[in-house]
Amino acid sequence: MADSDENKAKCYYDFSVLLRNCEKEIIEPIDGKITGEIPSWVRGSLLRNGPGRFKVGNSEYQHIFDGSALLHRFAIYDGQATYQCRFLSSNTYKKNQIANRIVVTEFATSAAPDPCRTIFDKFTSLFNPADNLTDNAVISIYPFGDEVYALTEVPLIFRIDPVTLETMERRNLIDTIVITHTAHPHLAPNGDVYNVGMHVIKGRLKILIVKFPYKEKGDMFESAEIVGTVTPRWFIHPCYMHSFGITDNYYILVEQPLGLSISKYVKCQITEDAYVSALKWYPEYDTHIILVSRTDGSVKRYRTPTIFFLHIINCFEKDDKLILDMCTYQDAKIIDAMFIDAIKFNHNNLDYAKWCASRPRRYRIPLEAPNMTMVESELLADVGCEMPRINYELFNGRPYNYFYGIISDVSSDIAGALVKVNVATGELSTWKEGNSYPSEPVFIRRPGAVDEDDGVVLSAVLWSDDENAIDLLILDARTFKELGRATFRTPSPAPKCLHGWFLSDSHITA
Repeated sequence: MADSDENKAKCYYDFSVLLRNCEKEIIEPIDGKITGEIPSWVRGSLLRNGPGRFKVGNSEYQHIFDGSALLHRFAIYDGQATYQCRFLSSNTYKKNQIANRIVVTEFATSAAPDPCRTIFDKFTSLFNPADNLTDNAVISIYPFGDEVYALTEVPLIFRIDPVTLETMERRNLIDTIVITHTAHPHLAPNGDVYNVGMHVIKGRLKILIVKFPYKEKGDMFESAEIVGTVTPRWFIHPCYMHSFGITDNYYILVEQPLGLSISKYVKCQITEDAYVSALKWYPEYDTHIILVSRTDGSVKRYRTPTIFFLHIINCFEKDDKLILDMCTYQDAKIIDAMFIDAIKFNHNNLDYAKWCASRPRRYRIPLEAPNMTMVESELLADVGCEMPRINYELFNGRPYNYFYGIISDVSSDIAGALVKVNVATGELSTWKEGNSYPSEPVFIRRPGAVDEDDGVVLSAVLWSDDENAIDLLILDARTFKELGRATFRTPSPAPKCLHGWFLSDSHITA
């Protein structure tokens, strides 16, 4: 990308906070210095996940999605808070540490060649994907009943101890359930968990909607059942899907024209090339919105002008329409924007700013319209935002008014700020301090509250001028003003996390 003067843009985001390396885990919780006041009713653990280190020995990862998974825990009790962090002890992590180099291929990073591995070894590995694919579960954390798991888009997931952050066991869902899945399952009010993935059924690739029925104690995976099946629009180039939606009557899937070439993906496993090379953007094709009936499994497709997305904000049914809200991009360049070299060298480029410029859009889908009806969208607010969260407990799949996110317009003077968006009016509330870089905002409902924004928003905050500090910020969700914070001094740089989950004390001690 040329970086001529006319193509330069003022960048207000310090991207160095994204590239920090944690050199020392914090095994024993450390106490935070409290300023302001943490409401006494906020009790539990904010668990976070994300890349914690981008190098192994002298080798370096090439993409944000590749860094070694680092788990974080903020424990909150009686107006106090502690912090700890620990690397996920995946097979990938252990192999790399033993070799002191990157020996497992990641999304955008090729493994160092293994001179002892023959072409026959590489070919036979195709039949044992769970033994050879990366299991670096670096994206998110979700509860399955009384168990807690770290996830990525490869269905090799890890149960973790929500108190100590120890890695407890690995679950292989590839052989029995799906060969890919999203990193964002949905939790039903009754405790059931739903996710979307792909598998080969009778020789044909299918998109599967999988239900994990709730169990009060123990394994929810043995009783997994397929509750929906969709034929992908492109059999040998299935579309990348990071999240999905769910309402009372429908599962909502979005097939964007970012295709994964099956043949190239298989080749990558043999040649140990990075898997990103198997992805291709097809801008000439529409994006498809798919509704799958939760009653009879029927499938209806709609079309919308080409967009790329990572995260659905929310969706709900109203009158004769299904309303779908998403953070959308014009194309898939945001994937390129997360390459380490792009972060280091291109962030002052006007094109780079455009790559990051997502917008929250609403799609009003007429339920009675014919198959393949074209659906247009409307802007919810003219602000770039990502990492959207809502009052999930009461309003997921329901009509709602607010979501919370991070401003993603890197050319904005409040780039990286926390934002509260009123989807009915477009009104914005923001929180930002100089040199601050908050993480995904997580809404916690006040016990007994019925109003949508009656609660607090939690966010882990980094500081560009102090890499050995991390704060737990507590905002009043209604006013979006700070109530208090806990500040922690870390023995090595504090990395930026991606996604997480709040567990109440009752969940942890049950």
